[in-house]
Amino acid sequence: MAQVLEFKLPDLGEGLTEAEIVRWLVEVGDVVAVDQPVVEVETAKAMVEVPCPYGGVVTARFGEEGTELPVGAPLLTVAVGPRASDAADVSDGGTEGSGNVLVGYGTGAPPARRRRVRPTGPGTGAATPEYGHVFPADDGSDGRTAPGLGRGPLRQNGTVTAGDARIAEADDRRSDGPVPVISPLVRRLAREHGLDLRELSGSGPDGLILRADVEHAMEAAAARRPATAPSTEPLAPTSSAPVTEGTRIPLKGIRGAVADKLSRSRQEIPDATCWVDADATELMRARAAMNAAGGPKISLLALLARICTAALARFPDLNSTVDTAAREVVRLDQVHLGFAAQTERGLVVPVVRDAHARDAESLTAEFARLTEAARTGGLTPADLTGGTFTLNNYGVFGVDGSTPIINHPEAAMLGVGRIVPKPWVHEGELAVRQVVQLSLTFDHRVCDGGTAGGFLRYVADCVEAPAVLLRTL
Repeated sequence: MAQVLEFKLPDLGEGLTEAEIVRWLVEVGDVVAVDQPVVEVETAKAMVEVPCPYGGVVTARFGEEGTELPVGAPLLTVAVGPRASDAADVSDGGTEGSGNVLVGYGTGAPPARRRRVRPTGPGTGAATPEYGHVFPADDGSDGRTAPGLGRGPLRQNGTVTAGDARIAEADDRRSDGPVPVISPLVRRLAREHGLDLRELSGSGPDGLILRADVEHAMEAAAARRPATAPSTEPLAPTSSAPVTEGTRIPLKGIRGAVADKLSRSRQEIPDATCWVDADATELMRARAAMNAAGGPKISLLALLARICTAALARFPDLNSTVDTAAREVVRLDQVHLGFAAQTERGLVVPVVRDAHARDAESLTAEFARLTEAARTGGLTPADLTGGTFTLNNYGVFGVDGSTPIINHPEAAMLGVGRIVPKPWVHEGELAVRQVVQLSLTFDHRVCDGGTAGGFLRYVADCVEAPAVLLRTL
């Protein structure tokens, strides 16, 4: 007998709580193999193809394209077992996979070609656009409970649909488990304002509690307060507030993630910034000489990254993070160098792994690969997480200086402005030199100004006299 299993949206990366469905890769009635990608979603970090851990027939999908789902919400249901494979004329039972690996599961074989199970008539468990494909239970019951879907109302033919089962599951969760909420942010909003979600009636599908439901409850609670009692908490903007003129742009996806991360950085990190002008004429000459010698071209960003890793070896306090719970500064052994990249989808910070172990040629190649992936939207969550220090070349925007916000939970960021001809005193005489402004924003908890100034001065010395780097090669 076939068994119907529910596949929920998995954890797609560090700190991600939701994802938006961009494109379904399978239809109801398709045969899928183990680990075959079934849906393309966009998280706050990247576009991801999500593979299914079950092989069988797709019986239902949850969520239209453009819908945001929280981690742990149902994505689809799959009928697995002898009945499913027989119906689709599949002999392997979905044991082959795509080779994709996501949060701990994956296979190495290519996916089986998906096939559509055609309806065979009423009452036979055939797929329908509304309810999906329904199979009898294999637990010895009379088909009144669908395995993997929970208890639910019965149809006249004794079967239960995926939609019915979701309603029953929501009722179960309300009575003795977590309350179904559209987003962890909504759950946090209710908690911050002292609201019990079990007392709210959700207006979403299957009783799902939406942000508007929480905001209405907040308004009702405020109205019940005595008029003379001062409010101890600010009311969040509500859907009933007067609409002002202008265009509203939702803070979601990458833009929302950036907003949350930068706000957290400002709230938690006592940052400070120091800066210095440096004569980059010799660095530019050194790069020109390297590229004239043949071989792959070396980028300026790669040379600046090499200077960064050498400076961090001398001042390791700046390659660290703060464990606020333990009240400890954690010095990190490896340098995973992030670099800011502006894309059409917003600001992203790809990470070059083990930058301290790479030479200028390897750094150039890795910067090029990650930049192209950022431009085409091909960065994975792994490409965007785990950085220990960030290099921010804002000079590409034609500006000289900046006081950037630290990329939490890192401890520092080196900023590089544009390199332009300026009057400069060189060897006792006024000359036109290629000048750049360097800035270091650092977490004052990990070091004092002496360490930060020493780091920045060493970086400036290497920019002005690249031969200084020979001491660390």
